[in-house]
Amino acid sequence: MAGESRPLSERVAAPERLAVPTHPSVARWRPATDADVDALWHLHQRIGEIDHPNHLMTRESLKAFRALSYYHPEQDSLVGIDSGGELIAHGMAVMPPRQRTLVRSILLGGVHPARRRRGIGQALFDWQIGRARQQLAASQKTLPGWIVAYADGRAPQNQALFERNGLALSRYFLGLGRGLTEPITRVQPADGIRLVPFSVALSAEIHAARDAAFADNWGSQPLSEEGWQLVVHGSTFRAELSFAALVGAPDDGEPGAGEHVVGFLLAAVNEGDWPHQGFSSSYISMVGVLAEWRGRHIASALLTAHLDAGRALGLDRATLDVDSNSPTGALDLYTGMGFARTHSKRAFVLEL
Repeated sequence: MAGESRPLSERVAAPERLAVPTHPSVARWRPATDADVDALWHLHQRIGEIDHPNHLMTRESLKAFRALSYYHPEQDSLVGIDSGGELIAHGMAVMPPRQRTLVRSILLGGVHPARRRRGIGQALFDWQIGRARQQLAASQKTLPGWIVAYADGRAPQNQALFERNGLALSRYFLGLGRGLTEPITRVQPADGIRLVPFSVALSAEIHAARDAAFADNWGSQPLSEEGWQLVVHGSTFRAELSFAALVGAPDDGEPGAGEHVVGFLLAAVNEGDWPHQGFSSSYISMVGVLAEWRGRHIASALLTAHLDAGRALGLDRATLDVDSNSPTGALDLYTGMGFARTHSKRAFVLEL
């Protein structure tokens, strides 16, 4: 992505002050607080059960997200409360740090399914767009600025909302899955490469490898240390299902000396998803190989290790999401390993 000649602060029109929405079904709008965690979690459970039942937010993840230093709930969040005191809507605008080629404000949230089709979502989204514009307009970087929102294919009302407000469909992501009772293709990496389980000792190097391997992915930016810790220390992360590929320098002395990470696979298990899915599963959150080490069967070998480990734990299926137009050929890799499409997610972008 090419840089711009002027900083975002000069290119993005933003409201000086955000007006509080008005809607007859909402008695009060205010920022989310720590005291709202349980109510927020219950709201997002209800939303997820309808819009994306294969992936529900955990209470622990919601609480950890609120602790991120770059997320400021008093400015970046809004909740809608009805006359009975029930929290019925929640919206956020989040601008992650470590902006290498792009400055993004990501919009998250939703409206309780029982309160939809009344205009609450539009009122909330107007506020989110305004806040996102404020965030981008505060940046002095001469990089492209994006306002980004995602809609699961099972939530067409969200897609319609985003397009109605000027966000363009920009990318398709496919949800894939495969049964663990099905035959697993045995793949070994090229000579000189060995796979090891994830360990805390390798965490920093895997983080660096993730940033490098994902540099050519659509919209990807380096992940902050806080964001990384959410991944590898989150309540759903499973080290026993996660692996790294190591290679040693040619002049190694003792075994293992001089080895470094050239590939990785990170996985999670959220048992809260299982009742809605109808099966137990793992979720492969990240697979990557450094560009100079691709073509040596590393990703396939990592997937083999994960599938074997999931089967050993008695899980029914392995799942993941993939960019349908990945420049690394990831979709072909996964389908070649027995994964098949189960659902889709779409990314919508307003470029500023």
